Amino acid sequence: MLRILGRDSSINVRKVLWACIELDIPFEREDWGAGFQPTDTPAFLALNPNAMVPVIQDGDFTLWESNTIIRYLATRYGDAPVYPTEARARVDQWIDWQASDLNRSWSYAFMSLVRHSPAHQDAQALAAGCADWSRHMRILEQQLAATGAYVAGDSFTLADIPIGLSVNRWFETPFEHPHLPAVRDYYQRLSERAGFLAHGRNGMA
Repeated sequence: MLRILGRDSSINVRKVLWACIELDIPFEREDWGAGFQPTDTPAFLALNPNAMVPVIQDGDFTLWESNTIIRYLATRYGDAPVYPTEARARVDQWIDWQASDLNRSWSYAFMSLVRHSPAHQDAQALAAGCADWSRHMRILEQQLAATGAYVAGDSFTLADIPIGLSVNRWFETPFEHPHLPAVRDYYQRLSERAGFLAHGRNGMA
């Protein structure tokens, strides 16, 4: 059985958990990370030298990096509709955009407004962070308005897992959001999926 190492409050662990539900993969999860088993021990570092979750163990195969993990699971256990060969480049484009551009844009605002980090309480930096996050969400709004459904097209794909969790974080972070009707509709559309309700729209940002 697939073994997942990581606390279920981590957004990156939640990607893997949601993917397992979509792909109907049985798994066992163990709590590792902040507040649980430490990730800076020699035993864990042998699995992931970055000391971060999630890590999966699939038999004798170990893998880290959440977006790589969900691609692996979709390839090994999935079917074409979730990670379709003919649209794989488009799916990967949006997965990578979430990991790089979108992820960086929310960093300051999220740490300030949700985590209440003392190191992230500069008003000018916060305003700039919220503006940058909103700019990236407008890019997503434009894409969703064009597809009318999901981020990579008219069907749910692997790209909607990291993007969907990002959208949840957007709505769960308390600041004045611009009006993005396509993003709001997308949020409601994802909320019809059991995996998203369990590991996305579940009260955690």
